[in-house]
Amino acid sequence: MPRLTPLTPETAVGASRDLLADLVSRHGQIGGMVSTMAHSPAVLGGYLQLSRAMGRAKLDRRISERISVAVQAQQGCGLCLEAHIAAARALGVDEDEIERARAGTSADPAIAAIVALALQVHREPTSITDEQITALRAHGYSDRAIADVVGVVALNVLTGAFNLLAGLTPGGDAGA
Repeated sequence: MPRLTPLTPETAVGASRDLLADLVSRHGQIGGMVSTMAHSPAVLGGYLQLSRAMGRAKLDRRISERISVAVQAQQGCGLCLEAHIAAARALGVDEDEIERARAGTSADPAIAAIVALALQVHREPTSITDEQITALRAHGYSDRAIADVVGVVALNVLTGAFNLLAGLTPGGDAGA
């Protein structure tokens, strides 16, 4: 059961009301996570800005979704994990690779390396080495793509932690 009540443009106040009204006018509806984030205009605004910015990331979406699956498997947000698995499937990632992403790896050494980096960014960024970055470049990743990993991880930490705090779970009206 959700711990926080979703808001609407009618029940939200101030900046949150404006953000929700804008989202409803552009998209017709909003999901439970976004409407619940409206309790904090800072969190909602930050989420929307980071989400938009990461839409311009250099990483291939099939890779960023595997990173998201790996991070959410670690973080424990079932709602986010379910959403990212569905997105990975929609992008053509096969079931074996989805399971590998849940375990934090891939059959492709280049993808395994960038997923491993993402998990280190999530758990222990001080353990990242110069050799890892050199190896990622040898796999063909640009500095921009490597830097984008931090944004993908940050977005997943934000959404997953928020959903866990708010008590949003799969099966409810909690989609983004």
